[in-house]
Amino acid sequence: MNPTALRRRCAALALSLLAGSAFAQDVTLKVHHFWPPQAMPPTKILAPWCERIAADSGGRMKCQVFPAMQLGGTPSQLIDQAKDGVVDIAFTLPGYTAGRFPVMEVFELPFLTNSAEAAAKASWDFYVRYGTKEFTGLKPLMFSVHDEGYLHTRDKQVKSLADLKGMKLRAPTRMTNKLLAALGATPVAMPLPAVPEAVSKGVIDGFLLPWEVIPSVKLHEMVKYHTETDAKHPALYSATFILAMNQARYDGLPADLKAIIDKHSGAVLSAQAGKIWDESQAVGRKPAVDRNNTFYTLPSAETDLWVKVSAPLYDEWVANMDKAGLPGKQMLQDARDLLKKYAK
Repeated sequence: MNPTALRRRCAALALSLLAGSAFAQDVTLKVHHFWPPQAMPPTKILAPWCERIAADSGGRMKCQVFPAMQLGGTPSQLIDQAKDGVVDIAFTLPGYTAGRFPVMEVFELPFLTNSAEAAAKASWDFYVRYGTKEFTGLKPLMFSVHDEGYLHTRDKQVKSLADLKGMKLRAPTRMTNKLLAALGATPVAMPLPAVPEAVSKGVIDGFLLPWEVIPSVKLHEMVKYHTETDAKHPALYSATFILAMNQARYDGLPADLKAIIDKHSGAVLSAQAGKIWDESQAVGRKPAVDRNNTFYTLPSAETDLWVKVSAPLYDEWVANMDKAGLPGKQMLQDARDLLKKYAK
């Protein structure tokens, strides 16, 4: 072999070795969220997902999870931490950043759904159909909705619209703040980590939350009264969650690792998460029952009144979509049709 051919062969071999080394390089995904580490979503949804991608990659890809905002910032900044590459993945609520993701707010309209699994499946389909442009710079891995959201109060049982007047109540998102205002309460926007202190200091009289998360922050010990809606009606409210990955980080992965992310994400992960949220409701409710807290179910007629009073929020959402050049009325109907499609 002549010297020139030998040099070319050596160079090709070196490049091949380098490529193989890069291909086999371990990948650690930095994941950030706001829940305490023992809460249901990080333990039952995030941790198993991380285990699946680690197993399928033979240990080449793993998560490094930072709970309870350990990397700094506020819950409302999580989505931008993922978008800007400060973290690789964020687990949060799009609604914590008010007005940024109006398309996906459709699943936060009041009295829309009472199945987290159906809403999770519907929300992923709806995102694919209408919401992709809202998440530029991000690769959504999951959309999900929590179990039925109810009203929990410290010193006063809420049994009617009249009882809500003058009450300062926490809500997680722009849509739920609008709901409380429509019902006559004074809404206080607040992410979950701030709620326990606000209740204990009397800054708020109560809060909107699903049962699932309450024990993890011991809120069942800080309130006495719980107001639930009649099971024949959709839930009072819902909030949408996202597991979002930095798009550039995903794009930079080797093809086989991208395929593993894709295999365990999207519609599959959304459905899994929704089912887990549904199953978590009874478990989350039990500590309040064991503490002998007081429960009240709104009668059907009273619930109908709440539904009527909050109905303009639907018209407002449709109008906002129309202003953005989107088919608002059709989108709302599509969301309802998807929920019906996936309802058991």
